[in-house]
Amino acid sequence: MNILIVGLGSIAKKHVAALRATETDATIFALRSSPDAEVFENVRNIRTLEELPVTPDFAIISNPTHLHLPSIRQMLPLRCPLFIEKPVVRTVAEAEQLLTLLPADAVTYVACHLRHHPCLQFVREQLLARRPQVNEVSAYCGSFLPEWVPGKDWKKSFRFDPAQSGGVHMELIHEMDYIHWVFGTPAAVSGTVRSVSSLHMPAPFGSAQGALSDEWSRAERGVERAPDFAHYVLTYDTFAATITLNYYRRDAKRTLEIVFGDQTWLVDLLRFTVEANGKQVFFSPLKTPDLYRLQMEYFLRCLKTGGQPMNSVQEACGVLRAALQV
Repeated sequence: MNILIVGLGSIAKKHVAALRATETDATIFALRSSPDAEVFENVRNIRTLEELPVTPDFAIISNPTHLHLPSIRQMLPLRCPLFIEKPVVRTVAEAEQLLTLLPADAVTYVACHLRHHPCLQFVREQLLARRPQVNEVSAYCGSFLPEWVPGKDWKKSFRFDPAQSGGVHMELIHEMDYIHWVFGTPAAVSGTVRSVSSLHMPAPFGSAQGALSDEWSRAERGVERAPDFAHYVLTYDTFAATITLNYYRRDAKRTLEIVFGDQTWLVDLLRFTVEANGKQVFFSPLKTPDLYRLQMEYFLRCLKTGGQPMNSVQEACGVLRAALQV
């Protein structure tokens, strides 16, 4: 199997590790922009698509979010399946362009690895089987951005630059994604995004004044720094779901709470447990790195069987619209 990776940062290296664990004989090419780019784990660097000796079986788009759309456009002549790191693109306008560009028969998967979390799969299966009355849902994710990539200056990361990524509500779009996946599309979404915490998010790259694009200004109501806090309310017919995200919590926490009429479930996505009224009802020995392997196994299985992967570009663009609807 031949795979092309566009971008070889920290997330891409996780996908490489997942490939090595799943397809031990895979040949991996990385399209790099720098002539001095590092060589990573027998991945062959190339500078142009003309250097590819074969047509890849699929391509992984894992460069910074603002480069996704041009990278996908560059891949279209190859007519190969696309594995795209989340978020699929950066803005609603880019999403509309992407949906216009893609051929109707394009095979796409947008990588939201929490869909492969055994606790969320357990919850989803239980809800589909039992269909209990849900009264309230609360998703929470808080972590400390400066510690995301140890040994590197977080202030040089694309993750805080609105022009490149968009802030916590884009980088942690997993919660918005899995709420849609588990509970369906809400009737309405409202929310707020802010950057006012003690983290003191830096100003965007290349502008001491924090000048942003027109679209960003419209979407974020003039926010000058990438948001480090986001809160959403998703309205369903019989209940409401809330999502709270932040970049400044030092004691990481990632949970989903579901309130039923007779019990409350607490899903701890970091500890891989599900509790009902304080009693453990599900546990998995897996760890977060395993989710990348499970995700890659799923995608490869779809390719080998001819199945359409879940979370296509079309589905991911719908989630993106909800995340930006604030």
